Amino acid sequence: MEIILLQDVKSLGKKGDIVKVNDGYARNFLLPKKLGVEATKQNLYELNQQKAAEEKRQRELLEEAKNLAKRLEELNVKLSIKAGEGGKTFGSVSSKEIAGAIKEQYGIDIDKKKLLLADPIKQVGSYTIPVKLHPQVTAQLKLTVEAV
Repeated sequence: MEIILLQDVKSLGKKGDIVKVNDGYARNFLLPKKLGVEATKQNLYELNQQKAAEEKRQRELLEEAKNLAKRLEELNVKLSIKAGEGGKTFGSVSSKEIAGAIKEQYGIDIDKKKLLLADPIKQVGSYTIPVKLHPQVTAQLKLTVEAV
């Protein structure tokens, strides 16, 4: 019997896969637990429609990420922090503060987890920070840390 998986099933396949299984396994386990449906013409058509819609949504998300990346690369975010002699700051600049500064200065809401900051910034100066907007899109954000 051919089954379309509705969820990932360990050692069988991922969601959306069409797998051939024994009739008893399908009737007694997969179908009652709503892990799959029988691969009829109608169900195959619906699966293809869902895959096409998902691909379209992924393309739109990628396009949005590319547009946001272009916009972010044009920006120069400025942050002011108390600093002592030699540009050494009192405290550090974290990704949370950078995300807040982007929102405050340019109105762009970016999740702090998307800022790929290896270590908190502890020196005054200019930095380039990678921002991972999509698995395929990473923007370079310019940040200037100034002493107060």
